[in-house]
Amino acid sequence: AFWISLAAFIWGHEGGLFAMAGQIDMFLYFATWGVLSAGLWLITFRISKALVFVFGSLVLLFALLAIGEYSTAVHKIAGYVGLVCGGSAIYTGYATVLNETWKGNFLPVGAYVAPSNSETEDLKA
Repeated sequence: AFWISLAAFIWGHEGGLFAMAGQIDMFLYFATWGVLSAGLWLITFRISKALVFVFGSLVLLFALLAIGEYSTAVHKIAGYVGLVCGGSAIYTGYATVLNETWKGNFLPVGAYVAPSNSETEDLKA
């Protein structure tokens, strides 16, 4: 969804659809995706440590891209964070498919360990 919306957004700019918009529109675009990613990041704490890292770095990436609309140096840093985020996403995806397909732990993802019943009872009290 991100890449399709980004392409539509850019085509809208180039086609003059958003002629009145300036830097603030890209800032808001990246910030919106950052908020969505932050919500997903919170959910990943129940799945695996690898996904926590992927979505955590994605939230950081969108924050840096938004700020980078006003700072070339921050935009460049965002590029490096994007490489780390993308690499970790590729590893996590590959590891998850490999581990699930062959029913093993060939590439670690730091699986979530559910709390025991006694721990959840303590939280309810």
